[in-house]
Parts: sequence; structure tokens; C-alpha cells
Amino acid sequence: MTSFTNTPATRNHQVASTPRQNTSKPLADDSHGSLEALSSASMTAATTYPASRIQRHRRSKTELQAIYDAIIRIMAADHPMTLRGVFYRLVSESIIPKAENEYDKVGDYLLKLRREGAIPYHWVADSTRWMRKPKTYGSLEDALYQTARTYRRSLWNDQNAYVEIWCEKDTLAGILMEETEPWDVPLMVVRGFSSETYVYNASQAIERMGKPAYLYLLTDHDPSGLASAGHVARKIAEFLPGFPCTVKRVAVTQDQIAAWNLPTRPTKATDSRSRTFIGESVELDAIPPRNLRGLVRSCIEPHIDQDVLDRTKGIEAMERLTLAELAVKGWAA
Repeated sequence: MTSFTNTPATRNHQVASTPRQNTSKPLADDSHGSLEALSSASMTAATTYPASRIQRHRRSKTELQAIYDAIIRIMAADHPMTLRGVFYRLVSESIIPKAENEYDKVGDYLLKLRREGAIPYHWVADSTRWMRKPKTYGSLEDALYQTARTYRRSLWNDQNAYVEIWCEKDTLAGILMEETEPWDVPLMVVRGFSSETYVYNASQAIERMGKPAYLYLLTDHDPSGLASAGHVARKIAEFLPGFPCTVKRVAVTQDQIAAWNLPTRPTKATDSRSRTFIGESVELDAIPPRNLRGLVRSCIEPHIDQDVLDRTKGIEAMERLTLAELAVKGWAA
């Protein structure tokens, strides 16, 4: 190896020190020596760095079809799902190995199945891309009818408590909204550690509600996930001293990992908090969507007074009817 490494440097040194008049020699004069040196260097390199004998396994059509069938079965029973969620389900069923390159392959499989019409596009959740546009209408008539159709009375104004769901990952927002939206519950997507401004603004909104508040946090089971939940709890207490606000981390927990047999991943050694963390990490995406939605629902429902909710819904229905009548009369006039 030493000989091979130093050969180009020595040769370059010799060329640099050669008198200028020698550069006019025909190329053929030096070609034999150059070829010998190149051949010698190539042989040395081949001896020192043998070609890799690793043979990568390529799945057969039968193996691929089995994976496609599993994806369709899993997603037909529980959707929408994130790409990482599908990956973890396939891993937990031992259909594919737990490896990062397999995650990329699952992305390719999902794209193929959607393009071929095997699974609908809306079965895959992706809340990382946003469109920001002011709400507009085609006409005054359209505005009146849309307002009447979509009107909702605030559910928590009449309840004795207030609830928020906080989630570490924006990729799961589309899944969680299926539970938070019907209950008129704010879904707070923090994307890792919450900024000071974000938590402060949230605390002010909580204080304006003027009633006991309950914040339920969903984070990864890893050093950063645990630390981010603690960060939110400390900041809320700092911004709302003495205010009745309960902050509780409800996922991912050790009990859930065991009960749902959630697949793990190695804890990042680069995270400085990993020194005090025991065991492997588990991502929030590893929880099946059905379980995740059920967990969120179980956080919300205990705070709902059903009699109060029934009255709120009754008033909402009458007010929506009034808006519809105004829309018809106003346009007719």
C-alpha cells in the first residue's frame, strides 16, 4: 500500500523537475515506461483493494407481489397512514427487514401502487406540505351558502374544561385530525422542540379560555422526545403560574411498546441526551393509526359533559338553519 500511495507523488515530482526542453519529446518515447508504471500501480491497487464480493439480493416478482399484497391489506384495514407507518407495520409483521434502505423501497412501492390504482392516493398521509391561501368565494350567494353549510358552534365554550393535543410530528397531523376535528380540539404540531414564541402564544390562548386545561403530548420514545415533552411542561408552568393546566405525555410509552409490540430503532448516539436514556428508541409513527386515533379519543372524551354537548349541538343546528334561511332570503331580496 505504501508503495502504491507514493508512486504517483514520486512520478509527479520527477515530471515537475524535468528540464523544459525534454517536453518536446514525442509521446511515444515515454509511452512504454508510462504503461509499465500504470500497469504496476494497477496491479498493486488490485492486490491491496480487492473488488467487493457482496451480492445484493434482488427480490423476485413473487416476493414483490407478496409485499404489494401486504401493503394493500394493511392500508385497506387502517388508513390514512404515513410512509413510515406503513414501513413499521411491514417490519412488525416480518415482511421486510428493519433497515433504512427498506424504508426507501417502501416509498417506491407505495408510489407504484398508487400510480397503478391499487391503492387510493388519500390512503397515504402527508401533512408536511402546506398550501396557504385566503378563503374566497365565487360569489356572494356562494359565501352565504358556504357559511350556512360549514357553521360550527364552539364546543369548549360551554364545557367545564379545555383540551389540546400536542404532537411532535407534522407527518401524523392528517391521522390525528380525524379525531381532533370532530371534537373541536386544537391539534398543536410542534415539530420537535417547541419554540419559546409558540409555547407562549399557546399559553395565552389557554389562559383566555378561563377554565382548567389539559394538554396531551405525543412524542417519540427517545431522548429528544422525552426532553421536548418536559420542555413544554416547564414552559407552560412558567408562562401560566398558578393556572390549572395539566400537561401529560401519553405516547410513546414503555407499556405501549410492550402491549402493541412496537418495532424499535437504535437510539442516536449523536444525541447528547442519550447518555441517560436506557434501551432502544421507538418512533410515534410505529403506533398503528387505529391505536393512535383511539388513544387521542380516550384523552378527549373524559372531559366532555354529554348533556352540555347535546345542548350545544341543538343550538348549533338551529343557528345553522337560521343562516340557511338568511342566505335564501338575502339572495332572493
